[in-house]
Amino acid sequence: QCIINSEDVIYTRTGQVGEVFINKFGILHNNSFKVIPNEKLDWRFLYWFLKNPVVYNYAQKVASGSVQLDLNHGAFKTIPIFVPPLSEQKSIAAILTAFDDKIELLKAQNKTLEELAQTIFSEWFGKYQVGAELPKEWKPYSLNQLVQTVNGYSYKGSELVEESDYALVTLKSFNRNGGFQTRGFKPFIGAPKENQEVKIGDLVVAHTDLTQDAEVLGNPAFIFDDGGFKRMFITMDLVKVISKNNNVSSSFLYYLMKDRAFKGHCVGYSNGTTVLHLSKKAILEYIVYLPEDFIRVKEFSNIANATTSKISLNKDKIKILTQTRDTLLPKLMNGEIRVKN
Repeated sequence: QCIINSEDVIYTRTGQVGEVFINKFGILHNNSFKVIPNEKLDWRFLYWFLKNPVVYNYAQKVASGSVQLDLNHGAFKTIPIFVPPLSEQKSIAAILTAFDDKIELLKAQNKTLEELAQTIFSEWFGKYQVGAELPKEWKPYSLNQLVQTVNGYSYKGSELVEESDYALVTLKSFNRNGGFQTRGFKPFIGAPKENQEVKIGDLVVAHTDLTQDAEVLGNPAFIFDDGGFKRMFITMDLVKVISKNNNVSSSFLYYLMKDRAFKGHCVGYSNGTTVLHLSKKAILEYIVYLPEDFIRVKEFSNIANATTSKISLNKDKIKILTQTRDTLLPKLMNGEIRVKN
């Protein structure tokens, strides 16, 4: 058995060949191996070297296997490496790690901001459910009174292409842990309706789920990134939610739909065996209890809007930092850019 600790560099040799990890603890699985640097190599520099896309692509080529790739020790040792002086290695690693630290800090800040806003929503509105005693001048509202929904585009496989200025926002754009990701975009050429187009800042809800645990069904997400496409359209697996009440912002609706009660409501309105589908009535028939004067709703909308704006700004920073780091990485590793101190 091989014990791994925080400063050990772990490299996957089977399955997803070329994944690299540090800061892990426990017993090493036989699908990976620990890479131990000698006195000429800084362990953190080694980690970043193995994160280089050039190294990843090389490993994919020299790995063997038809059903599952396997990179043996001999093939791994053929990977060419540029080794600058040890002091420069440490400086390079410090630069790249600083980018990662900032990215992780911004992600943690976004998580805290979202959790805080969700806590406020739950305290102000989430505790009033069916049968609960309501404060004076509060009453139930169905979402049908507050929002309108737009169903997504039912596309054909023949409309999917390798490159296009148009993208379909799909179910894969929903992270199971919450949030939005551009890797679910699909370039396409089709003829969706104008109202099926979404833009940065629009609110969408997952209407389908490929998991029987309903991990994604009913989850809300903001479109935070266009992925470089000129126009985006939602697929039939998603629904765009638009507020029709000036006091109810999209950010308010987002935290309403992040509430456990809404999730439970959606699960109750789902059907299907292999694939779960949300009833078209589900969102519109959800009941929320609000004050008739909407003063507190407006107060929370202001909080939620500020939170969403800050999260969006942080996401932009994360994108720039990630692009900069990924641009620097291969140049630092092949000696194109040198670091003197």
